[in-house]
Amino acid sequence: MTVRAYALATSLAQGETLRFVLDRPSPVVVTDATDDRVVHTGHAGTDWSLEIPPAWPSSLYVARFGPAQPWPRSLPGGAPCPDNEVHFVVRQAEPTASILVSVPFTTWQAYNRAGEPDQSVYWTESPTRAAKVSFDRPGGGPPPERWEEGLMRWLRPSGYEVGYCSNLDLHDGLDLLSRHRLLVVNGHDEYWSAEMRDAVEEFVRRGGNVAFFSGNTAWWQMRLEDGGRTMVCHRDPVSDPAADPLLATVEWSAAYRPENTLTGVSFRAGAGAWGEHMPRMLEESYTARFAGHWAFEGTGLTDGDKFGQGCLGYETDAAEFEEVGGVPRVTCRDGTPSSFVVLATADLRHWSAYGQGGAATMGAFTSGCGTVFTVGTVNWGNTLHDPVVARITRNVLDRLSRPLSPSWEVIGPSADVRALAVVGRTLHAVDGEGVLLSRELCGQNLPWRPLPGRSAVVGLAVPREAAGGVGVGLYGVTASGELLYREREAWRTVCPAPREAVGLAVADCAFYVATVAGVLWRLPFGSATWEDDGSSAGAVSLAGMNGRLYSLDASGVLRTRIPGAAWEEHAVAVPGMALTAHAGLLVTGGPDDPLRRHPARNPATR
Repeated sequence: MTVRAYALATSLAQGETLRFVLDRPSPVVVTDATDDRVVHTGHAGTDWSLEIPPAWPSSLYVARFGPAQPWPRSLPGGAPCPDNEVHFVVRQAEPTASILVSVPFTTWQAYNRAGEPDQSVYWTESPTRAAKVSFDRPGGGPPPERWEEGLMRWLRPSGYEVGYCSNLDLHDGLDLLSRHRLLVVNGHDEYWSAEMRDAVEEFVRRGGNVAFFSGNTAWWQMRLEDGGRTMVCHRDPVSDPAADPLLATVEWSAAYRPENTLTGVSFRAGAGAWGEHMPRMLEESYTARFAGHWAFEGTGLTDGDKFGQGCLGYETDAAEFEEVGGVPRVTCRDGTPSSFVVLATADLRHWSAYGQGGAATMGAFTSGCGTVFTVGTVNWGNTLHDPVVARITRNVLDRLSRPLSPSWEVIGPSADVRALAVVGRTLHAVDGEGVLLSRELCGQNLPWRPLPGRSAVVGLAVPREAAGGVGVGLYGVTASGELLYREREAWRTVCPAPREAVGLAVADCAFYVATVAGVLWRLPFGSATWEDDGSSAGAVSLAGMNGRLYSLDASGVLRTRIPGAAWEEHAVAVPGMALTAHAGLLVTGGPDDPLRRHPARNPATR
């Protein structure tokens, strides 16, 4: 007979002791589940304690009591984790790793003994499914598909020192999270408590980062009872006695808190291939939609290329988006943040014959001071043999696990941009043919849309607010000496301007023009006379924001000044030749440079 065993915790720190309960004495072998290295052999009684040496690395471990039982990796279904194997995490006693990998014990426990009446929260709509399941019972290890295994086995040989935790450690886990820079959620992490979400979302707002190398993530809300040893998930608002509807154990969207706000994506728009159809996932690939993004650096991909065959399955998450000139842009109607950038997509509507038709979306967004990246699929970690999948994973881990270092972020392809300015959320540009262009100012690689008419405008600017008879809108300056205003899809002359202009800005209720001769001219709102305001600091482009002027010279050096003060070099090299500043951002582009943005910050705080 097979020994039946379980542990009294899903994780513990190095140097601590973990108790196990067995139905009879047995030999025991403990191995590191990420590399099969044997770390302990011995004999266990029915109430056995394992002292964790401080030297054991943080990892996922498995204690096997008695002979190994058949447990083939399988797609689909197959034998569950044997009752004589107990998985547990050893955490770092003193966290030193910048990366923390979460292991989804709640999902493993939810599927434990699936199909047995009153033993599992599965099968999905069976009236005999359980509303509560206990961690104090055998089983509860990984499913036979082992969605988490691929990434965990890849990390250490790939040179990454990581700390591990049980996802139960995220329940009220802000203190734990704050000791790391990046949380990795891996595989199939479907069941989250409100406290888990609170901690992770606050971690991101404070500047922590999250990489969801997972799918079907945070689909169900669950609650914990009995000191965290019982998981409650009715999956039905009528059956759940919770007095607070925000804590009902239903889909997160039904608890008025769509999972999109956490992950950027959702299984509501995603796809699933189940049962005998699960192998269909191995046929599918992602399509790159923003190959210029940092996540694709070094992959060699271009927009429209397929990659990652087999990574999409068996469940995927997606964001609702609309095509804008052939580029996806999230609608935000489903709760996805407006900062979400779509990186890759897959059309999986044909999966409606296999489980659930939908889509898959890879992307990234910012929340507060932190960044969230998501691959939108359960099987990502098991396709790391694919060099593109591995490179994307490295790009994400390397960037998000390091201290914040502001850099120029690509937000659009190269275009013949000569001047830039922002009205509201719309970015405007003038190209080399004098055509006025526009697109949304956002991180997505949206195309430029040409507007009617041409002009000789060489500089653009927008007042922050109306004052002195000058209204808010798009203003331009020409090299021949005119200040123009964009009105009803046409330019009209406002007044003469200095000749040989190269840039225009607005600051402190005044227009500023830089000329070829290196002179800065100033026209206060309501005045008819331009004043010589000294040197333009060699400007080929001017910008203004929050009462401050920015001057970009031909070598990419950026200088800034408060009107009336001296120019000071700003510690940000600018890669383009056209510059604007808006809402705390510097935006640049040029004929041979992609459109980029960079936070405008005090150099002393970098």
